[in-house]
Amino acid sequence: MDRQEISKRVAEFISEQFIFDEDLSIGNDDSLLESGTIDSTGILELVLFLEENFSIKVEDEELIPDNLDSISKIADYVTAKTAA
Repeated sequence: MDRQEISKRVAEFISEQFIFDEDLSIGNDDSLLESGTIDSTGILELVLFLEENFSIKVEDEELIPDNLDSISKIADYVTAKTAA
């Protein structure tokens, strides 16, 4: 699966699970934490989604904003994990 497809699937998941206002949208580079789109419980749901859908293991030390704070960062992270 390429980065674009990963990004699309992550964006769909976030939209379905965390965005309840139809007028609200989030860009690929917008901070999920700073915008309040995802909180600490949401991060756990996101990690479960990533592990189940992309067959990866998210290690505790990888739970950092550099990996999980935007759709683009998540796509980069998953792309790197699946390439390893």
